Amino acid sequence: MSIPSETEMRKAIAERDSAFDGQFLYGVITTGVFCLPSCPTKAAKPENVRFFADIDAAMLAGFRPCKRCHFVDKDTRTDQLIEIARYIESYSDEKITLSSLAEIAGVSASRLQRRFKEAFSISPKAYQDAVRLRCFKQSLKNGDAVTDAIYGAGFGSISRVYGEADRHIGMTPKVYRTGGKGERISYACRKTALGLMMMAATDKGVCSVQFGDTESELVAALNKEYPNAELMLSSAQESPELDRWMEALDQHVSLGAPRPDLPLDIKGTAFQMKVWQFLLSIKEGDVMSYKQVAERIDSPNAVRAVGTACGKNLLGVLIPCHRVLRSDGGLGGYRWGLERKQLLLKKEQKHTEKCHQERTQ
Repeated sequence: MSIPSETEMRKAIAERDSAFDGQFLYGVITTGVFCLPSCPTKAAKPENVRFFADIDAAMLAGFRPCKRCHFVDKDTRTDQLIEIARYIESYSDEKITLSSLAEIAGVSASRLQRRFKEAFSISPKAYQDAVRLRCFKQSLKNGDAVTDAIYGAGFGSISRVYGEADRHIGMTPKVYRTGGKGERISYACRKTALGLMMMAATDKGVCSVQFGDTESELVAALNKEYPNAELMLSSAQESPELDRWMEALDQHVSLGAPRPDLPLDIKGTAFQMKVWQFLLSIKEGDVMSYKQVAERIDSPNAVRAVGTACGKNLLGVLIPCHRVLRSDGGLGGYRWGLERKQLLLKKEQKHTEKCHQERTQ
């Protein structure tokens, strides 16, 4: 489902334009709710807003419907289900059974399961997992250690959180297997400190970030990855969000700004997704060996497979596979050349040391 451009959506929210109701939803990460564009609630800070095509996407991201503007039938039953969603969010780090939720709602477990899925398109359990994942990501942004963030969010093991990756990042397996058939992919190039960079995105998010020497080389690589998609050279008028995303990533690569938290649209095998999700948690300035990554995702014998997954990563820098080295400290491999990998690591180490000095002064 296509949604308006980010510029249009932000304007619709600012003006509370009901004409856009049904075209998109927006979530606010500080409150955990999602709303219609016309919602009368207090305006949120732009950096705290996330956009969704439909209720399924919003709920799967761990957001609950706003009680002031929720667009499902406004009756007692719906209000009751929203209260159940609020309860799940309040106790997401604890073990919640369907039976306990049913007792709160005063209905049978099977009926609650059916009603919840009818209203929100996902089960209570899937919603709890989504809320936990959102809490986990927020903890990482707040500087918590990976393990502390995992258990603090309520996940019972390290593999549990990374096992959720394929449900929260990406193009459907069917679309990916058919070479992006039916997808419209916008792309653009710009020069960065790492050389020429191409970013490509679907309506859902960034599906490719590549580095190379010429634009024709990068376009050919994108066409090879998505041979059946409609590729379009972006312009600011047609895809302003892509230009903004490229600018943010360039600021990170070239000037040391924080790595932008952009929506991603990528698909791989279940194991690859688990590896890529874990890589997102490796902090700037830190490195790990392929063996350590394998151990941290509870697959200690899959060191070679971890290396392969890093090599298959299509999102250079956004998924920081450059932070994974050989056990002896050697650079190992890198899809975009070892010189770029070394430059990235040096920049990040220098930036980390500078930040540490500023904090201790």
